[in-house]
Amino acid sequence: MLHPGGVDARALDPIVEQFPERFHIYTPDQRGHGRTPDMPGEMTFTAMAEDTIAFIDDTVGGAAHLLGYSDGAIVALLVAMKRPDLVRNLVFVAGVYHRDGWLDGVLGGETPEFMADMYSEVSPDGREHFATVVGKLERMHAEEPTISTAELAGVRCPALVIVGDDDEMALEHVISLYRALPRGELAVIPHASHGVLVEKAHLCGLMITEFLDPQKPATFAPIRRKVEP
Repeated sequence: MLHPGGVDARALDPIVEQFPERFHIYTPDQRGHGRTPDMPGEMTFTAMAEDTIAFIDDTVGGAAHLLGYSDGAIVALLVAMKRPDLVRNLVFVAGVYHRDGWLDGVLGGETPEFMADMYSEVSPDGREHFATVVGKLERMHAEEPTISTAELAGVRCPALVIVGDDDEMALEHVISLYRALPRGELAVIPHASHGVLVEKAHLCGLMITEFLDPQKPATFAPIRRKVEP
């Protein structure tokens, strides 16, 4: 599981608690987040994807179910594109595939104080470095990601797209993501915002568990998932 930007893996605790014990869950902190120190130079989604690939290779040791939330969803998508052999199933929660998918006014603005407090609790770089991380994130969000729907068509693993009905992305953008993914599934969670995995943790947990079930039945009258003879 890959956490949102500006926070760390502790933000995933409500959804982690929803899963059966048969899953072995990893929640790494991305560079410059949580217990992982920042690196010199710009912060990019590509660099975090490469970090995640190395983590899966070295620590997981093989293909995994990969869930990403907000910025983590973008990282997870890039991992699925770069190393399809490492991603069995993709759960893409409350993110964008192109920077233009964010609603006007969502990016930028004042950073909530709780994020600085959360950072200072565990960061090896100290509270004073949080402003540097925020600046790097602002630059990254202004320029990235820029994935095309043509590139999305190359993601061959099953993919579940989850979004709150009052989320920070244009719903039309999320639908275009779902339509571009060859094996995509879509869940729009009612009465939920960008905090969907926290606000509706139990419901999302049920949906994700069902999505990952290899024995789930075929639907009664499929259209986009119809198997051609």
